[in-house]
Amino acid sequence: MIELIQITNDPDFAARCDRLPGMRLFVDLERHGKAERQAGRSTFISSHVLEDVGRVRAVLRQSRLMVRVNPLHERTADEVDAVLEQGCDLLMLPMFERAAALQEFCRIVDGRRPVVALLETAGALHSLNDWIDARGVEEVFIGLNDLHLSLGLRFMFEPLASGVVESVARAVHAAGLRLGFGGVARLDEGLLPGRLVLAEHVRLGSRSVILSRTFHRADSGESFEQQVRSLREAERVLAARSTPQVQLDTKTMIASVERIRAEIGLAA
Repeated sequence: MIELIQITNDPDFAARCDRLPGMRLFVDLERHGKAERQAGRSTFISSHVLEDVGRVRAVLRQSRLMVRVNPLHERTADEVDAVLEQGCDLLMLPMFERAAALQEFCRIVDGRRPVVALLETAGALHSLNDWIDARGVEEVFIGLNDLHLSLGLRFMFEPLASGVVESVARAVHAAGLRLGFGGVARLDEGLLPGRLVLAEHVRLGSRSVILSRTFHRADSGESFEQQVRSLREAERVLAARSTPQVQLDTKTMIASVERIRAEIGLAA
């Protein structure tokens, strides 16, 4: 079962998520440089604060709680200590470029919690073999939004269609680590439909994905829980596909990404 990651600082909603199997809650404390990177884009910029970690932790009974901290900086040790005191289960390091930054972060954490390495820069991608064995890393999560920008691409899912994600997946699996990447929309929504994205998660052995904001639209006749159940049923069906069907779905995904990329280029 793929862990479905829900970003929230709302304890009531976190408790609803916690009652569903296979969920991971995500409090996002990253601030440094994020507004500048995301300027002009309709992407999520968190307003979460440190105390939200403890508030969400208090309502969880079965789900893990992940906290994204700031990129490595002079106060990282204090930040890590404060987050750990609030009760997180996983620590995510964003925006690192080279092995030294991730290794220093792991040294600071010192095995107190597993580390999720957020691969979202060209530097991190190209230095993957230098840091993938960093002590304390449990999961490599590919952040497709920032990664595609760092690579100079037009569309978030181009690294998925080009084979970049598959190449990282092979290295991650060979290292015995968990893999996660990107976000998924509702099954039949999104520029690239959620069903095609989920199909690639299943094919590549992904263990985690972030639920997009489309799961919370007010104009739907289905509850959040119903949407998640639909995603789980699709995951089950996709896992039972024949090899020819898997290959066809991947070809469909690639063709869709190429079409979207061309459309974005024409609109630019």
